[in-house]
Amino acid sequence: MEQMLLKMARQLDALDEASLMGLWEKYMQIVSRFEPSQRWQEAVLVLSLIQAKHWKNQLFNVQWSERLRNARSNISAGGNEEFPFPPDAMPFSLETPAKSGGHHEKRAKVLSFSQEKTPEV
Repeated sequence: MEQMLLKMARQLDALDEASLMGLWEKYMQIVSRFEPSQRWQEAVLVLSLIQAKHWKNQLFNVQWSERLRNARSNISAGGNEEFPFPPDAMPFSLETPAKSGGHHEKRAKVLSFSQEKTPEV
């Protein structure tokens, strides 16, 4: 099973994020209207895969940017310019990095999975 998941991950990683994000709204609309069907279940998985690719790229960019920032400060402090960085150079974190200079970041849309109330007839 793990080998199958790794193969799926490689295939997903080979896809273009911009093309996938073009499908996000379509699948979000399908998922937002629950129906007990195979179509709905597949749409949930497709939406999850699109989100996974987007999240992976965001996390990669944050980690890469932080490593470059650390390398620049290390070089300016007279440190070594060696590359690549050792695996333990940057701890894994899902925290949003501190923003500087009043830079505003586009915020992600948070999906609510709460049950909608239906009006009583």
